[in-house]
Amino acid sequence: MDAGNDGATTPVLLNVYDLTPVNDYLYWLGFGVFHSGIEVHGMEYGFGAHDFSSSGVFEVESKCCPGFVYRKTVSLGTTDMSREDFRSFIERLAGKYHGNTYNLIAKNCNHFTDDVCRNLTGKPIPGWVNRLARAQFLTVYYQKASKFLLLDVSQLFVQLLVCIF
Repeated sequence: MDAGNDGATTPVLLNVYDLTPVNDYLYWLGFGVFHSGIEVHGMEYGFGAHDFSSSGVFEVESKCCPGFVYRKTVSLGTTDMSREDFRSFIERLAGKYHGNTYNLIAKNCNHFTDDVCRNLTGKPIPGWVNRLARAQFLTVYYQKASKFLLLDVSQLFVQLLVCIF
């Protein structure tokens, strides 16, 4: 524990934003297209895409992320990290999240907030926040795997026919 925090704990909050009005319907089905930012020590941190190899991590006023419609805040736990230690932590983590590595399915804003949350609290963000990206990832993975499996099965079938004849 850092003396700069005087032994106090600080809330770790997840601010969730809608990316589309369709979320009003999808949310009740456990889906949606969401942006999220992590709020610690009164400021919010997020990850976004750009064309450069520099960090895509940014800091904004809590619950005011430009371009998104605020939906809700989810309490994720607490941290005893001081403001200075947290700032250093975010700067180190930002080195893993370059704007040109953003990927809607595999490395998005919700992956960033999940990474921060796991490091600070040992727990993940709620599953519904990034469920659509995970479902898309599994669909793409299944499609690629099934093509590979079909190819292998067809090759085995051809080899079997060659052996028979």
